[in-house]
Amino acid sequence: MATKRDYYEVLGVSKSASADEIKKAYRKIAMQFHPDRNPGNKEAEEKFKEAAEAYDVLSSADKKAQYDRFGHAGMGGNAGYGGGQGGMRMEDIFQNFGDVFGDDMFGSFFGGGGGRGGSRRGTRGANLRVKLKMDFSEIANGAQKK
Repeated sequence: MATKRDYYEVLGVSKSASADEIKKAYRKIAMQFHPDRNPGNKEAEEKFKEAAEAYDVLSSADKKAQYDRFGHAGMGGNAGYGGGQGGMRMEDIFQNFGDVFGDDMFGSFFGGGGGRGGSRRGTRGANLRVKLKMDFSEIANGAQKK
């Protein structure tokens, strides 16, 4: 198996790059190697996946700190999506892509409402959790709180 390239090298940023610089670098590479812009080009698809994996790690403060300290070995089996199983899943890549570019970008880039993954992503904020204290009688009677 080929060794993985350094994530900073993949995105063309320094180790001291800010979150904004990492996001801009990923956006540039993702646009350049996006499969819809390079249909049938396996090399472009691999570079797109590699950039998405690098962005996934470097955009997360926790993952970035672990990567900075231990390199790819610090990512264990979770280096990107799929780890040692041969790379990332395209659905996850497009979710990252949408997070960086936003849903409006998909409409103009892919020509249509929401583009790839627009309807699969669900409602923004649907995965939020909120702690709320309620006593049993409020729960049983269906109380509403703001």
